[in-house]
Amino acid sequence: MVRKKHQLPVGFTMGDAAGIGPEIIVKAFAAGLPEPSIVYGDVGVMQNTVSKLGLDALLRVEIISEPEACPSDPSIIPVLNRWQPLPDNLPMGQAQAEAGRGAYEYLCHAIDNAMAQRIRAIVTAPLNKKAMQMGGVDYPGHTEILAERSGTSRFAMMLANPELRVLLVTIHVALADVPGLITFESELDTIRLADIACRQAGLQRPRIAVAGLNPHAGEDGRFGREEIEIISPAIEAARAEGLDVSGPWPGDTVFMRARMGEFDIVVAQYHDQGLIPVKYLGVEQGVNVTVGLPFIRTSVDHGTAYSIAGQGIADPASLRTAYETALAMTQP
Repeated sequence: MVRKKHQLPVGFTMGDAAGIGPEIIVKAFAAGLPEPSIVYGDVGVMQNTVSKLGLDALLRVEIISEPEACPSDPSIIPVLNRWQPLPDNLPMGQAQAEAGRGAYEYLCHAIDNAMAQRIRAIVTAPLNKKAMQMGGVDYPGHTEILAERSGTSRFAMMLANPELRVLLVTIHVALADVPGLITFESELDTIRLADIACRQAGLQRPRIAVAGLNPHAGEDGRFGREEIEIISPAIEAARAEGLDVSGPWPGDTVFMRARMGEFDIVVAQYHDQGLIPVKYLGVEQGVNVTVGLPFIRTSVDHGTAYSIAGQGIADPASLRTAYETALAMTQP
């Protein structure tokens, strides 16, 4: 019998084994998950994490060979891994080639299963760019791997919490390179993706605000002409398509206005412009959504937290929010 999308298991990726990913996943399972879920990761790391947290009486880790073998028992953490096992003595809290390569392989496995519609969604725990590079994998982050492996050319990163949604035009690039990447096409595409992201979240006619690139949104060309020559024409084109979009608004006030309820989402021009306001409000309830993929992918709004890895004090709240967001976005 072919399962419907919402009946498939959610796939967690373990992320970097030397970070807090395994811990927050185990804590999520321990708190109880309302829908079937599996972990793409290392069975030894997951079992060691369960034991270190003193949860052996509550949870057990089992290897499964395919997503369809996901058990219905909530006390089982089912683990899928087509890559090699990690060393038993892997040190915590530092970048290592084995952990970096593993994080990449777990993600690729999950992407392939999501593309084949064998899992409901992907929820990613954090990876570390340096560790991946040490393991022979050179990507800026999750987003670029997800897009390339799924063959997605139109995509964007959205960060959200209960107070604010932000979508980025440019992501992991040097600040000096940002102006050259702000084009009419990239701007219009991102506005369209912002509309799609909000509609997936249940908003029928989202109100989209676009932040300017320059101080005071360029102030009529005094501080730069990107707003006049690129951003404003893209906004007008989006309006002609029927989207409720406005701007460009000064970046120092538009996020406050959105938080107060004037807008449903803000299109930010570069990474820190958009992520600082969201993360300032707290990463505990933050979630990262990659918009434009042929499947749903959500993630925590924080990194590997090497400084507290292995100490049993990591907060799983952001992972739980990412999981619940994935469920909400894949409802029948």
